[in-house]
Amino acid sequence: MTTERFLTLADVAEILNISMSQSYALVRSGDLQGIQIGGRNQWRVERTKLEEYIEQAYRRTAAQLAELPAELSETAER
Repeated sequence: MTTERFLTLADVAEILNISMSQSYALVRSGDLQGIQIGGRNQWRVERTKLEEYIEQAYRRTAAQLAELPAELSETAER
């Protein structure tokens, strides 16, 4: 894994343990901020943007769990 400022979508997929197509879908949808380099669909994601995305995912998950009825959230924690 690289320690460079910018990550490839393969790097993103490895870090998040998802497929390349899922990492591509995240940047195409705008859920994960990335930049397109050149004309051949080369995407790069700044490491800090990936960390922000992960933090937002934790907040979204916590908010969704907080909205569940108590018995459902207890089952989800198991």
